[in-house]
Amino acid sequence: MKTVKGFASATVGNVACGFDILGFAITEPGDEVTLTLSDEKRDDCQVSLTGIIGDGGALPLDPKKNTSSFVVLKFLEYIRTHKGIDFSGHISLELKKNLPLSSGMGSSAASGAAALVAANELMGLPCSKMELVHFAIEGERVACGSAHADNAAPAILGNFVLIRSYTPLDLITIPSPKDLYCTLVHPHTELRTSFARSVLPHAIPLKTAIQQWGNVGALVTGLLTPDYELIGRALVDVVAEPKRAPLIPGFFAVKQAAIDAGALGCSIAGSGPSLFAFSSSEKNAREAGNAMQHAFSRSAKLASDMWVSPICSEGAKILS
Repeated sequence: MKTVKGFASATVGNVACGFDILGFAITEPGDEVTLTLSDEKRDDCQVSLTGIIGDGGALPLDPKKNTSSFVVLKFLEYIRTHKGIDFSGHISLELKKNLPLSSGMGSSAASGAAALVAANELMGLPCSKMELVHFAIEGERVACGSAHADNAAPAILGNFVLIRSYTPLDLITIPSPKDLYCTLVHPHTELRTSFARSVLPHAIPLKTAIQQWGNVGALVTGLLTPDYELIGRALVDVVAEPKRAPLIPGFFAVKQAAIDAGALGCSIAGSGPSLFAFSSSEKNAREAGNAMQHAFSRSAKLASDMWVSPICSEGAKILS
C-alpha cells in the first residue's frame, strides 16, 4: 500500500472583467485529498471515496458524482489509453474540505486539483500539470454543470491563468507582481454557482463588450508591467457584476469599504458570495479586509471570514 496527500488552494475566477477566461490562486486556505493505492481488485470501480471531512454531509460519496474522485477516474482512463499504464489495483480517497461550499472560492476546483496531483504522484508522474488541467475542468462540469477553467487551471498551475481558447484549450500563465496581495472575504451565506450563472444575460450590447475587452487587456498589461494603479482601474466588470451584485447582501457597501480603505479594486470572487480585493502591500490588504468585514456586519448583519495572501505561484502540490 502507498499513500499520498495532495493540496490545492482557493482560487478566484473571473477577476472582475475576465468572465470565464481569467483566474488566480492564493496560498491558503485549501483542500486536502489523501489517496491510498492497494493491489485490491474490484469489479465495480477502481476508485472509492471512503470519507469526507468538513462538508457537513453535503457532498456525494458516489465516486462518479464527487469532483475529487471523478477526476481521478478520468485520469486513470487517460493514462491507460494514452500512456500505456494499465492500472489494475484500487485507489481509496479521503477528502478534507477546508473551503466553504458555494462560496466563490473555487471549492470544487481545489478538491479536484488536490486529488489529481496526488493521483499523478501515486502513478509515477505520467502527466504534466498542463495535462492535469483537462481532467480538472471535467470535474467542474460534475460540480456545477459547466466545464469552465478559470478556477480549475490556476488551482493546478498557480499564478494568474488566462484562457485564450477552450476549443482547443489554450492556457497562458501570467506571473504576479511581487507586491500584489489579495484580500478574500467570505460572508456566512451561500450562493450556488448554477443560480449565479442563471441570472446572466445571454447576449450583451457591442458597446458593453468593447468596454469589457478593454478592461481585460488593461488588467493583463497591469500585471505584466507591473502597474498597480492600472490594475485597479481595470478591475471593472460590466457584464456579470451588475447582475450578480443584488444577490450578495451588502455588496455595494463592502466594495466601497475596500476602496475607501485603500484597496486597488474590489469585485465578486467567482460567482460569489465572497468578494476579493487587490492591494499593493500586505498591510493595506489587511486594512481593506477589516473594513470589508465590518461592512458585511454593519450593512448585511453577516459574519464573515477573511484571508490575506500573495498570489500562489506553485499551484497544487504534494504534502506527503
